[in-house]
Amino acid sequence: MSLDLPHAAPAEPRADRLHDPDVSSIALCHAHKFGGSSVASAERIRHVAALLHAESRLPRVVVVSAMQGVTDRLTALANAALATKPWRCDWTTLREHQLRAARELDADDAVHAWLERELQALHELLCAPSPRPEWFATVQGLGEVWSSRLLQVALGDEAAGWARLDARDVLVVRPGELGIGVGVDWDASRGKLAAWRKAHRQPNVVITGFVARDGDGAITTLGRNGSDYSSAIFAVLFDAAELTIWTDVDGVLSADPRLVPDAVCLESMSYAEACELAYFGAKVLHPQTMAPAMQAGLPIRIRNTLNPAAPGTRIAETSEPAASPVKGLTLVADMAVLELAGAGLIGVPGTAERMFAALHAEGVSVTMISQGSSEHSICCIVRADQAERGRAAVLAAFRVAIANGQVEGVRVTTGIAVLAAVGDGMVGTPGVSARLFAGLAQAGVNIRAIAQGASERNISVAISAADATRALRAVHSAFWLSPQTLSVGIIGPGNVGRALLAQLAQASSQRDGSDRSGFDLHLRAIANSCRMHLAQRALDPADADAALENGEALDLDRFTAHVHAAHLPHAMIVDCSGSDTVAARYADWLAAGIHVVTPNKQAGSGSLERWRAIRAATRRGGHFRYEATVGAGLPVIQTLRSQLDTGDELLEVEGVFSGTLAWLFNSFDGSVPFSKLVAEARALGYTEPDPRDDLSGTDVARKLVILAREAGRELSLEDVEIENLVPPTLRDVPREEFLARLHELDAPLQARLDAARQQGRSLRYLAQLDRDGRARVGLVAPEPGHASLHGRLSDNLIQFRTRRYADNPLVVQGPGAGPDVTAAGVFGDILAIAQAVGARR
Repeated sequence: MSLDLPHAAPAEPRADRLHDPDVSSIALCHAHKFGGSSVASAERIRHVAALLHAESRLPRVVVVSAMQGVTDRLTALANAALATKPWRCDWTTLREHQLRAARELDADDAVHAWLERELQALHELLCAPSPRPEWFATVQGLGEVWSSRLLQVALGDEAAGWARLDARDVLVVRPGELGIGVGVDWDASRGKLAAWRKAHRQPNVVITGFVARDGDGAITTLGRNGSDYSSAIFAVLFDAAELTIWTDVDGVLSADPRLVPDAVCLESMSYAEACELAYFGAKVLHPQTMAPAMQAGLPIRIRNTLNPAAPGTRIAETSEPAASPVKGLTLVADMAVLELAGAGLIGVPGTAERMFAALHAEGVSVTMISQGSSEHSICCIVRADQAERGRAAVLAAFRVAIANGQVEGVRVTTGIAVLAAVGDGMVGTPGVSARLFAGLAQAGVNIRAIAQGASERNISVAISAADATRALRAVHSAFWLSPQTLSVGIIGPGNVGRALLAQLAQASSQRDGSDRSGFDLHLRAIANSCRMHLAQRALDPADADAALENGEALDLDRFTAHVHAAHLPHAMIVDCSGSDTVAARYADWLAAGIHVVTPNKQAGSGSLERWRAIRAATRRGGHFRYEATVGAGLPVIQTLRSQLDTGDELLEVEGVFSGTLAWLFNSFDGSVPFSKLVAEARALGYTEPDPRDDLSGTDVARKLVILAREAGRELSLEDVEIENLVPPTLRDVPREEFLARLHELDAPLQARLDAARQQGRSLRYLAQLDRDGRARVGLVAPEPGHASLHGRLSDNLIQFRTRRYADNPLVVQGPGAGPDVTAAGVFGDILAIAQAVGARR
């Protein structure tokens, strides 16, 4: 590519040129370029014509590519002719393709005759193939010649003010600097254009892209992205106010939409940003295309022919300020790390020079370089298909040092991708790297190498190709370019699970286009104790429970793998079951980077060994939230954690940990037998289907164990003294028999109430953890004034005595049972994790 534009015109046309009698009125114009997909058929060509008629009152300069696929067909015909292979059938097919387009555009006889002559000229060229480059370029560039004439027909020809310019009559190019691409002979091109304009006074012009002539007059092409390059050249030659390049997307996107569906269209970019992204393979203009515009200060706008109402992306010297310092992210795949290491490299001048000279000699392109300040090693990122050739070259260059043991050798690691973050806003902005690395860490992505230029406009990291899509999505979210995406699986759609699904559905329905929560939940799997449903697309929470009806047999390994999808940055499993088997999976899930949210008490109150494994696993990336295990939606664990994290010390815990038992003993005053209260509570849905689950005290004991462990005390369920309110004779009988014999609870509990009343007290079922670590749950007759005597009927009430709250305990009180409040606690934990991994508050 050549950036040599010594005579490039400024972006704004000079006043003296506007009134130059030797220059047509086209001196102030708007330039457009249409690619092959925009003119792929007669219908598309008509659409382009309508768009141009409606687009601007300024004169228009329109550069057009060949119809989609035609250049490839012409290249294949040329290659076949050179190889003396059959080509006439393909020529006939191409001829019919072009003539059909002319017929569908209602072209007149003169146009049909012209097109027939052009096609016959192609036939003659193919009959006499030549190894000369200009022969090949002549054949390859005919597609633009034809498409420009067809577009002129659709626009109305010269009578409607549309001239047609064959770029081969005006544009003169020469080899580019360093042998890369082609450069423009601006003086020669301007002179030829001035002569052409004197002969053509139409205000609007259709121009062939891609083709030109060299200094000797031989036909040539502009190579890769040639039509885009042509458009920038002619926009400068015609002193255009702006160049619009029409494509099939709304503009430049912040990332590849195939990998990041939430990629956003950028309103504006600087030339520097566009060049950085283009280098890393993003679907942006090639730097060569922008070169003339950059030196002339010509703004470029990318717009969508299929959606002309979209404003597109404006590329200019500077871009508009944006909320995020990063404008775009892109990936380069199929890369490898080539590393030279050894103590003998430390402090030795010329090491890098020798290494890169060896790579240059072998034609190995280096995408990225990274070296630690210790100088012990230097690594670079190269294309995977060049890695072994590069390795051999470097080994040869350092063979003596390797033989002497000064250099350890050269290592090649394949399966690498490069992720680049680009943006002018990164310059001088602290914390950009931190946010990028935090996003990768949250997604469990390891970084192999890092590079950042002194301009601060680009940070590049080498990562495993297996992590590439997840990394791209995580970083895209981290810079608020799209919502944080959480792949979620829910286990246990029982009472709490169904309530959670209802809340998720309601929250989803309340979001609209203005939602900026930065939270994007993809419910991808749901399971109960027997079946599961794995969805390829996000499930509507309202339909998730029903999806299980046609589900497959439960396989927790497949369930986990599906939720932990490689293409999504974050994964979460929400366990609303009470299963010990599921809880046994938590440590492995967390260690794999899967976040876990649960109201299931089995993990927090199960074996100490499992609890230690879970806590250790959270230090490896996964978040574990279990607020709903103790007080449903009450912030019990959060309150305790806040005190401990700020240096307080837990002394005692006491309180009513069961909404069921709270209701029973708030209601039990002797006027109604206890058995009738139990039956009433069961009818109201306050108890479990088998009330013994509540009356046994085990659930209360589990909550006490969870709080004790949260405070660092290694308490087990076996260490808790539990008073079971169910007589031994009723503990193992069938549920229906137990319900029929409920009255057997009345006498002993009435006696306990009478004894308490003799002291002026009432009964409460309390959990207690004292300063010495002793734990008990059971019936107590609290002293008058105790907080548990003043709660509402079904309230949970937990009081913490700490060093700060020794005399006047800290109390958390409120509804602590029921599907809705428990689900709300679970939902709160989901949101907390979403915020922890980068979603906006």
